[in-house]
This record gives sequence, C-alpha cells and structure tokens, in this order.
Amino acid sequence: MGIVKISDALHDEIRLASTVMSRSINAQAEFWVRIGMLAELNPDLTYSQLCKMLLRNPAPSLETLTRE
Repeated sequence: MGIVKISDALHDEIRLASTVMSRSINAQAEFWVRIGMLAELNPDLTYSQLCKMLLRNPAPSLETLTRE
C-alpha cells in the first residue's frame, strides 16, 4: 500500500461520496481511480459499460487493460 497525497478539497468530496455510496473513503477513491483509468483507455464506452467491465474483473491490471 502506498500513500497518495490529494488536496483537502478532494478528500472532502471523496468523504461525501463514500457516505452516499456506502463505501469506505479508500474504497471510493480506488473506485474513482479505476473508473478514470478505464475511461481514459476506453473513451468510447459509457459509464455503465465501464462499470460492467469492473463487474467482470474488479481489479484489472494496467497490463490486462492495455491488451484488450
């Protein structure tokens, strides 16, 4: 596990979203990172399609995603 420094404002946003989504703060941040990574690699897919990708493979590696 590593430490990622983020702004206080973003941390507050993550805290709020994590409460609404019933996730821990770390789980919410990790979800947003994964969705963002998938969105950058698949700009043609919708949010719903990206979520389906995560359901099929909840922890895809960058190597796996760039091979698809």
